[in-house]
Amino acid sequence: MSSQIHPTALIAESAQLARGVCVGAYAVIGPNVILKNNVNIHSHVVIEGHTTIGAHSEVFPFAVLGFAPQSVHYQGEPTSLDIGENCIIREHATIHRGTVKGGSKTTVGKNCYIMIGAHIGHDCHVGNFVTMANNATLGGHVKVGDYTNIGGLAAIHQFVRIGAYAMISGTAGVSEDVMPFGTVIAIKAKLGGLNLIGMKRHGFGRDDIHGLRNAYKLLAKDQQGTLEERLNQIKAFYGHVKAVIDLLAFIEEDPKRPLCLPAEGWGFDLDKTEEYPLARSA
Repeated sequence: MSSQIHPTALIAESAQLARGVCVGAYAVIGPNVILKNNVNIHSHVVIEGHTTIGAHSEVFPFAVLGFAPQSVHYQGEPTSLDIGENCIIREHATIHRGTVKGGSKTTVGKNCYIMIGAHIGHDCHVGNFVTMANNATLGGHVKVGDYTNIGGLAAIHQFVRIGAYAMISGTAGVSEDVMPFGTVIAIKAKLGGLNLIGMKRHGFGRDDIHGLRNAYKLLAKDQQGTLEERLNQIKAFYGHVKAVIDLLAFIEEDPKRPLCLPAEGWGFDLDKTEEYPLARSA
């Protein structure tokens, strides 16, 4: 397969492009970049520094690879980024080269899948067959073992080690080492109450607010009886209130879906935090 270079791509004369490399429109390839056989660089990708990308890898639009590390200690030294073969790097991903203090190199193994907006900081060493979902982030000096999966929006602190075959949940914040084969679970979002300020701003009246607050208390705060029993109570007491009708319709639209509810032992007190007193149930 012959190389295909779009005429608008900017490729430095000293860049090394092997057989079968494709470079899309408006991509920028710096003077110290090495692209091995059959690498596919899509439009608007920017690759700088001493960056090597292994054979059959593919980089999607607006990814930025090999730029200077985000480190106050970096003084322009010729550090590097090495990406293995068969990697997929999706849109807007960023991978920085290393620092002298951190060993001068950032590495990504083979067969890695780096999804949209993911970031790999300076001096990281990512193993083989690693998946990073959208917007997952590795701080500097992180080590990731082979076959690890890192969920979307997860943030891995500097110098953390993640063992092979680990699974990091989306949105997890990881500041301690994760053992091989371990699973890290993020704290799930819990309901914090009702958006009564928003209701008032949008013109909901006292009846709607009183009814919904009582319905919420039965549904989420008391939590006595089954969910079906609590819903029946809500219908009997407050089923005539428009805001409550909307709430019940939302739940009944897909009753198998789990509801986000307050955490166990949650101490929020509706009576002490809101302008309107809690209406008594019938």
